Amino acid sequence: MQLHLQMAFKNNSKEYNHLKENSYYIKYFNRGTIDFKTFTENMKTLYKERVTDKINNVVENIDLISSVLNVLK
Repeated sequence: MQLHLQMAFKNNSKEYNHLKENSYYIKYFNRGTIDFKTFTENMKTLYKERVTDKINNVVENIDLISSVLNVLK
């Protein structure tokens, strides 16, 4: 694995934990068949950290609050 990838993993604990949980990615990084950007996108999709996931989460929370307020009326 290249040095800049190792430093990138050390700087971001979520990505480092994802790499430890899914150690098969190390093989792909060593072979050069996957790049860091693809790994990060896969991690964000898995942990629902994309912008669209966050927006959906906010909309669901707003719906929940409005339904609770309607019940209290």
